[in-house]
Amino acid sequence: MASAIIHTVRRQLLYRAKISRDLTRLVPASIASRDHSLQSLRFLHQSQSLPNKATFRPDREDVSLLEAKHDPDTFGTLSPVVPEPEVPDEGDLQEEKFLQNKPARSQKLSTKEYADLIKGHLKNQRIREAIDVLEVRMREDRVKPVNYLFNLLIGGCARVGYSKKAFQLYNKMKQHGLKVTGGTYTSLFNACANSPFLGDGLDKANRLREIMIEKGYEPNESNFNAMIKAYGRCGDLKTTFQLVDEMMAKQLRIQTDTFNFLLQACITDTEFGFRHALLVWHKMYRLKAQPDIYSFNLLIRCVRDCGLGDLEATEQVIEQILFQSQPNPSRLEDPSQQSALLEDGSKETSKELQLSNLNQEVQQEGTPNLLSSRPHLGSLISLGEIKKPEDRLLLLGGSNSILAEMERLKIHPDIKTMTELLDTVPPTLAAEKQILSTIRRLGIRCDIDFFNILIKKRSMRFDYEAAREVLTMIRTARLEPDIVTYGVLALGCRTQEEARALLKEMRDADIRINIQILGAMLRQGTATKNFRYVTEVLEIVKQERFRPNEAFLKHLDNFNKKCEKMNQAYNKQPRKAGRDEFKLEYNRYKLKLESWMDYMGLKGLGLDDAVGAVREHPWEQFKQPQAEGFEATKNPKLRHEKKKRHSIRKIKVEELKEDGEVDGGSDRRGELRRIE
Repeated sequence: MASAIIHTVRRQLLYRAKISRDLTRLVPASIASRDHSLQSLRFLHQSQSLPNKATFRPDREDVSLLEAKHDPDTFGTLSPVVPEPEVPDEGDLQEEKFLQNKPARSQKLSTKEYADLIKGHLKNQRIREAIDVLEVRMREDRVKPVNYLFNLLIGGCARVGYSKKAFQLYNKMKQHGLKVTGGTYTSLFNACANSPFLGDGLDKANRLREIMIEKGYEPNESNFNAMIKAYGRCGDLKTTFQLVDEMMAKQLRIQTDTFNFLLQACITDTEFGFRHALLVWHKMYRLKAQPDIYSFNLLIRCVRDCGLGDLEATEQVIEQILFQSQPNPSRLEDPSQQSALLEDGSKETSKELQLSNLNQEVQQEGTPNLLSSRPHLGSLISLGEIKKPEDRLLLLGGSNSILAEMERLKIHPDIKTMTELLDTVPPTLAAEKQILSTIRRLGIRCDIDFFNILIKKRSMRFDYEAAREVLTMIRTARLEPDIVTYGVLALGCRTQEEARALLKEMRDADIRINIQILGAMLRQGTATKNFRYVTEVLEIVKQERFRPNEAFLKHLDNFNKKCEKMNQAYNKQPRKAGRDEFKLEYNRYKLKLESWMDYMGLKGLGLDDAVGAVREHPWEQFKQPQAEGFEATKNPKLRHEKKKRHSIRKIKVEELKEDGEVDGGSDRRGELRRIE
């Protein structure tokens, strides 16, 4: 009997302990309220009789959460206790980690050591890793950055055109309360100049200039040069020239570098750039700023890429240049008649410059020369016929006059100068031979880029045999073809056999094909309407898992449109010769093209949508770390090694073919007319 009573009491105590434990979870941790609840429950259970053995279930929870919530003896809270989540808050974990994992003193580096890390990454184009030094490494080391490190990163982002990140770092720099220096503004304007998005770069440059004005910052020469570079490359020539006027108003020195940035601005204007370049060039002479090798290279680039624009405005510019170049313009009697006026002969004839009112020193026989500090037009010239680069080169006196002016200024031309001239002279073997003779005479060492331009120039005029002969010159000059060489050679692959031979030659040279070379082959295949050639190129792209670029898709789209027109024409003329053969090849091509587009993920997309799908964002490369094994990363010396340059004295220039035409500086019919 006693043992039964003891057993019953034990079970009752265990039951009460379980109820107390459940209520402890529900009720707030208030000692007074918990004691009161336990006393109430203890009194309640004591007043009840002992449960029967058959009905008593010690494991059953008689008190539910709902009952405990509405229990009148449970108070001290307005809501039930919510159990803590099993997954802790991420912010709490980061805070706990920050407080517990304090870096050792030996882990922290000096400012110079952090700067050396950033410089090493920037030197090898590891932009993501360089930014991580500031945003990750220094945060983990709990080191406050200085403005010098911010300026390093802003300058590195500016050089590669990562303008978005450059301005983000600038904003962080201001949030840290660091001083913004003149070098910071210079780097930010350089970021705008190198941005791949001209509109965005121009907007950022305008906002930055407004900030400088609001803060009352007075720009220095470097700031002005960076602003001129930014606005010029973004196509705002008006603001560019206004900045030069502002420099002159503030009596700042305008040196050759400033004029070089102005010439870069002229290059962006393909319609009127050559006219602006003439004004800038002679303004440089009047301010006694001597041109350097970069000035001549940029001027030749203007000759190649830019036009004269409006004839009337161009004629006025030439008049102004001729008048201001006189030793003492005040000697002329009537200022209103000092300039060379333009008269209309008839609607059918182009306007011609009349030089009868100018000094006799301006009137000279022979080739015109607007390059010299004492320019002249030589024989009478018709500006309406000046449309090609070689015509504009003729206005400067031809390549011989440019080289003579460089010799007068004691400037030795380099291979870049000769490469630019090669791309500007008339597309004839005689002009190319004269360039090669000049290189040999001046002892200039050639690189592979010069010969690549020579191959391209000959391929573009469909002289493919002469283009292949350049390979012999490359070997004679002890140079090796690079991937660009094979790219320009691909322009001459008119048939499948020639394309296969070039691909085999590349494999033998251990040079991997790229989408640009295949695009050049596709261009030839579409030009000759060779369906099998085009299909084979598409199959190579699929096998090599290349992503087609914008030029590749445009060639393919134009070819498809032409084929569709031909198909409709054949449908209207069922008996036309060649209809069955075309239909067979075209239908087979359409099936393979549809399969190829489906494989590339471009099925059903128009040209614009397809281009948008394959186009890579230019800043995406800076958001990801470089892959392991990247050659420039593993071998920095290879990256910064200059291209090989060798003499061409072994090339027998005298034995090269000629076609009877001489250099762009010689007289050419239809462009120069002698004054009788």
